[in-house]
Amino acid sequence: MASRRHVVFNLAMIIIPWLSLLLVGKHRIKRYSLASIIITIFEILNHIIGHKRKFWVFYDKPKSFLRDELPFDIGPYFPVSIWLLRFSFGNFKMYVLLNTIAHAVFAFLFMPFLKKIKILRLHRLSYIQFFLYIHYKAYILYGIQYLVEKIRRPKIEWNRFLN
Repeated sequence: MASRRHVVFNLAMIIIPWLSLLLVGKHRIKRYSLASIIITIFEILNHIIGHKRKFWVFYDKPKSFLRDELPFDIGPYFPVSIWLLRFSFGNFKMYVLLNTIAHAVFAFLFMPFLKKIKILRLHRLSYIQFFLYIHYKAYILYGIQYLVEKIRRPKIEWNRFLN
């Protein structure tokens, strides 16, 4: 059974990032949502693999993907993807810098904190390996958004031409 600490943590991890999307704006959410959805699904698949290979271990028993890993995917991953694209899409150097900072904070500060409060700990990955595990997906996200923009742009220009 999940500890109260784990339940409160999961709820906060899901609710707070989604509430932050109220500050992004409807237009930007629509613009970046397709790429964010695709990368979130990709992240869920990566977490299934990580769960099976025991890259990390959750302290609460019994083990449950829905209770343990899934809140990390549906909670912060989608909203943070939208925020990072909102602040840096179109400026690749800024995008890489922001993602590197965000992933470094998560891997080197937040993961030890999660270990300290007994939510989860890394098992078969070091902190550097975990950083690389989460960071490589940033480039995939940017590539997907680039393709989405490239596909949408001709439609927008064609609509302007017709009007």
